[in-house]
Amino acid sequence: MRRTAKSLLLFTIIYNVAEGVVAIWAGIAAGSISLVAFGADSYLEVAAASVVYWRLSTNNPDPEGETEERIERFIGWTFMALALVVIVQVVYSFANSEGASESMIGIGLAIASATVMPAVAIWKLRLAADLDIRSLAAEAKETLACSYLSITLLIGLSFNALLGWWWLDPLTALLLVPWLIKEGLEGIRPDDDDEEEEVSIQLCSCRSCLFGLRRPRSTCRLAQ
Repeated sequence: MRRTAKSLLLFTIIYNVAEGVVAIWAGIAAGSISLVAFGADSYLEVAAASVVYWRLSTNNPDPEGETEERIERFIGWTFMALALVVIVQVVYSFANSEGASESMIGIGLAIASATVMPAVAIWKLRLAADLDIRSLAAEAKETLACSYLSITLLIGLSFNALLGWWWLDPLTALLLVPWLIKEGLEGIRPDDDDEEEEVSIQLCSCRSCLFGLRRPRSTCRLAQ
């Protein structure tokens, strides 16, 4: 399972490096701030996946969980940076009455990302629960967040091209910001009152835990 997790992380890194290059190039060519911001998002995901890949590659013991905590804190900051990128994109779009500009390359890239990356994220969440690796779970949630942004970009590009609804992309992207900030704060400033509980409760990917998106609840498989 660790080898599979590392393979998924490596795929995430390679895919997002390529995605970032294409998105930024297409965004500059089309004059689309949404595509350029999407490309910037890709490199935040590369950073998060890289540190978790390093974590799974090292054989050094971490009995106190200090390395895990540092990595979760780092990923928390990438969540906050991602929220900031989205907010800047939204403010720019509404200030200039400009959404995702028409780009066939952008539409193709968004379709590929919206199709592939959600499955990769869910797979990583399941492996994180099976291996009980919280940093992998945090990174998987960031992959899922980037997948959501792929979907909003696809919606924005498509509806702007068809109907001229420039506002749809920034509006739908804005809906993700509260969740990004919540996940970021949980990574940066873990609740001290919950530390003992978090140590004792293993990660879970059952349906009642939203397949790994939230902390294990009393109704999850771990309580059975």
